[in-house]
Amino acid sequence: MAQDANLDLVAVAPTAKPPVCRIMDYGKFRYEQSKREKEARKNQKVISIKEVRLSPTIEEHDFQTKLRHVQKFLEQGDKVKLSIRFRGRAITHSDIGRSVLEKLAEQVKDLCVVERSPKMEGRSMLMILAPKNEK
Repeated sequence: MAQDANLDLVAVAPTAKPPVCRIMDYGKFRYEQSKREKEARKNQKVISIKEVRLSPTIEEHDFQTKLRHVQKFLEQGDKVKLSIRFRGRAITHSDIGRSVLEKLAEQVKDLCVVERSPKMEGRSMLMILAPKNEK
């Protein structure tokens, strides 16, 4: 039947009992499938994580500069990983670092949601911000 119709006999489920086959133009099927996959790849958004490093003793001007970087990353649709590295005896005052991270999160709360609250990992404190969906 497939040869009479000048089409291909394609095994859809060869392991089934009995095997399931279909009469179709296989070349056309492959072409349409590749077009669908290409369209799906074009529509997907790749989200990357940008890291911004802060210090527990950051000055106001430096803080504003880092804040602008965070805002720019969030507007581009990227996640932002904020990290504070504690050096030497500063580790005993982790509450200062936490307040710096919370202050920055408060400044950009209209652009993002806090995906992960400030948490100590070794000698550094991490926080992850994700952009809000505009849908």
